Amino acid sequence: MKIAFMGTPDFAVAMLKALIDAGHQICCVVTQPDRAKNRGKKILFTPVKETALENGIPVLQPEKIRQDGEVLSFLQQQKPELIVVAAYGQIIPPEILYLPRFGCINVHASLLPELRGASPIQHAILQGKAKTGVTIMQMAEGLDTGDMLAKTETDIGCKNGQALHDELAELGAALLIRTIPLIEQGRVNPEKQDDRQATYAGLITRNDGRIDFSQEPQAVERKIRAFDPWPGAFCDFDGQQMKIWKAQCIEGKKQGLPGEICGVSDEGIDIICGNGILRAEEIQLPGKKRMEVKAFLRGNFIEKGRILG
Repeated sequence: MKIAFMGTPDFAVAMLKALIDAGHQICCVVTQPDRAKNRGKKILFTPVKETALENGIPVLQPEKIRQDGEVLSFLQQQKPELIVVAAYGQIIPPEILYLPRFGCINVHASLLPELRGASPIQHAILQGKAKTGVTIMQMAEGLDTGDMLAKTETDIGCKNGQALHDELAELGAALLIRTIPLIEQGRVNPEKQDDRQATYAGLITRNDGRIDFSQEPQAVERKIRAFDPWPGAFCDFDGQQMKIWKAQCIEGKKQGLPGEICGVSDEGIDIICGNGILRAEEIQLPGKKRMEVKAFLRGNFIEKGRILG
């Protein structure tokens, strides 16, 4: 099938590669503009752009697709039968949504109508959900409101954000390849979303990673997993920002203030949270590598009674 693809981050790369490997004709890729990143402010290609260029696929990068007539004109010339969207990052205008014969479909990393929006993977962990998954939907003009065409799910367990992201990307790619022939053959059964069950996963900012130790330890532990690798869950320690990458809730009585260190050992740093205790097992200070607490304590001293801010 002749397909135009819209996507930007690593999650979308899995979909694009699957389409290429399956033999579909990708007439173009639409992705976000290149941005300056990291401390050196070097301009970096989006992951999807890199994959497209490696495969000789034309790339379009409108600053605002709703105001860019060149993208619409190019798509009209190419006449794709289907547009596949995965984590593109912009609202697609109606004149593009309804241009292809089979319209636009979106690969969304949640079990819709739950967790519509920009950050469904992190919010699934934050909210303590037992399961999440991928939904392929026929795109409409609302935010992730279109009819559902196919779903697949997985258990979250103790996975962190990176592990769940990678798993959902592969599940989504496989589901996409299974679903496209059904769309072409008219064998999909669209299911309307129940808006009454809809929830929203808003955009995550760097400051969202700050830990509130007045929360229950289970909530803090979920934040640590959800925000690995970005933005990372952090607190103030000795005048600098300390990230906690791995932790577990342990049994013990609360005796002290939220954020107070109540125990230090090779197993971890025990911190009072809500009505329980969180044991930080892997930490990182600015300019240093992530390390287990046991390794950190070889060159650093942490005393009980210190309050983490």
